[in-house]
Amino acid sequence: MDEIIKKLSDYNARLADVSVTDGIKIVLQDFSGIKKCSTSFGIEDQVLTHILYPHAAEVSFFTLDTGRQFNETYEVFQKTQDKYPAIDFKVYYPQEQDVRNYATTDGINGFYNSMESRIKCCHVRKVVPLQTALQGTAIWITGLRAEQSNNRETMQFLEWDDTNKVIKFNPLLEMTLVELEELVAQHNIPINSLYKKGYLSIGCAPCTRAIAEGEDFRAGRWWWESSKKECGLHGQANRNN
Repeated sequence: MDEIIKKLSDYNARLADVSVTDGIKIVLQDFSGIKKCSTSFGIEDQVLTHILYPHAAEVSFFTLDTGRQFNETYEVFQKTQDKYPAIDFKVYYPQEQDVRNYATTDGINGFYNSMESRIKCCHVRKVVPLQTALQGTAIWITGLRAEQSNNRETMQFLEWDDTNKVIKFNPLLEMTLVELEELVAQHNIPINSLYKKGYLSIGCAPCTRAIAEGEDFRAGRWWWESSKKECGLHGQANRNN
């Protein structure tokens, strides 16, 4: 493990001095094993998909369908498939029995009742499917950015995710929202139609609202809670510099 952490630290110093595209090339070339990119079709993931498209033969793409998505999310999913036909987006779903059990014990919308119940729902609909998606994966590529929230400011380009036993690669780490929007306009990258209505971070429909001007990027997620606004996909990672 110490050797892995040392390698990641060395590469983080190197990645800090190169462009996003060059950083991706370095990681794809220098790290062996299966590489997968997760997408929820938010603006970050859309830009990342565009940048990674020339490497579609080297990277597998997947998404988690929780069963509670906005229709607009499915619409941008379709547009993304049309624009990037060389990518086969694999979809992972929650286990039916897990969902049934949750609805029986907590209620179909039990996540509004307590943080414990909300985290339980996220675990069933997101975390368990993610664990399945990442089996056998060496590098997990994400669209996480440091600007998104206070608890993401300490992230590194490359981190060891001890929960999933995988190296997490965050190539967009230092990009700003303005830079993302410029790339979207320049390359006509499809984005969720809810984005321009104030939904800067889009998750499940019952758990996402638009944000007001000046609010934190993720303030619209689980707005009824005072929490770090994480669902367990990224918030529980064991980060090592």
